[in-house]
Amino acid sequence: MWRMTTLYYVLLVLHLVGWAIVLGGVLATMRDRVLPRGALHGILTALVTGVLMVGLASSGAADVGEPDNTKIAVKLLVAVVVTALVVQGVRKPAKVTNGLLGAIAGLTALNVGIAVLWR
Repeated sequence: MWRMTTLYYVLLVLHLVGWAIVLGGVLATMRDRVLPRGALHGILTALVTGVLMVGLASSGAADVGEPDNTKIAVKLLVAVVVTALVVQGVRKPAKVTNGLLGAIAGLTALNVGIAVLWR
């Protein structure tokens, strides 16, 4: 049991690092209107680790409590939208605007806020 709980917390650290890469990278490159190189890897890391964490928590393998499925659904929806925006920016770098970068940064901050403030 303790091994899965440890795995859960390792995934949590990777999840937070993924979101930090997206938010930090986007904020750092906003003036240049370019999507940072690591944004795609960051959002995919955050998305995959989030899904794995929910799986571990839901199965009871990790001793972290049962997740709030409504909260998880909202966070997943926001993460999927951020992923779509990042993929759009990677596929069409000429169409990256401050609006697109602002949407990515804002939705990333929203997802972090939901994680921390939704109790």
